[in-house]
Amino acid sequence: MNKSIVLDASALLALLNQESGHRQIEEVLPNAVMSAVNVSEVISVLIRNQITDEEARNITADLVKEIIPFDESQAYIAASLIKKTKRYGLSFGDRACLALAKVNRIPVLAADKIWSKLDVADIKIKLIR
Repeated sequence: MNKSIVLDASALLALLNQESGHRQIEEVLPNAVMSAVNVSEVISVLIRNQITDEEARNITADLVKEIIPFDESQAYIAASLIKKTKRYGLSFGDRACLALAKVNRIPVLAADKIWSKLDVADIKIKLIR
């Protein structure tokens, strides 16, 4: 993989909402990838906020140049992360994001501060705020 960072759904939503730290996401966007699971999360939020299905899909497709399918390897990793992440309230989508980063040995960019408490030494996590 020729990419340098995995975006979590929280990061892409921070960009879309122009929240604190959104400029960091703009800078890495050309080299960012996302799990299909996390893209689904973002599209769900957009639809819940009254954006049409088609518009939501177009918005994410325009921003995320490479969407990586969730595969068997990532499924096992995401499941195995439950013990290390449960007490912090991380969702399946969060663990899917971490699994993609682990499989590809690239860092994650996220917006949720709780990620800084994670004990996942083999996955580098960067926060936007």
